[in-house]
Amino acid sequence: MRAVEVTGVVDEQGNLSLNEPVPLFAQGVVRVIILYPEQIIESEQDPDDTSVEDIKASLRRALQQVTSGQRIPLSQMWEGIDAE
Repeated sequence: MRAVEVTGVVDEQGNLSLNEPVPLFAQGVVRVIILYPEQIIESEQDPDDTSVEDIKASLRRALQQVTSGQRIPLSQMWEGIDAE
C-alpha cells in the first residue's frame, strides 16, 4: 500500500474537498485517513505552554530589574525552599 499526503477541507455536511489533485498511481478505491487538530479547552492547556508574548514580557521585566539594581543574591534564592 502506498501513501500520499494532501490537505483538504471538511465542510458542514462532512464532505471532503482536497486542496490539490491527488497524484494518480492507479485508479480505483482508496483508503482515506483524516488527521485533524484536537481542540484544546483553555482550562486543560499544559501549564508549561507559556506563550511567546508572556516569555518576552517576563524577560523584559527581568532585564529591567537587573539594570535598575533590583536583584536577589543567588545565596538568598533558595531560602525557604525545602528541596529533598
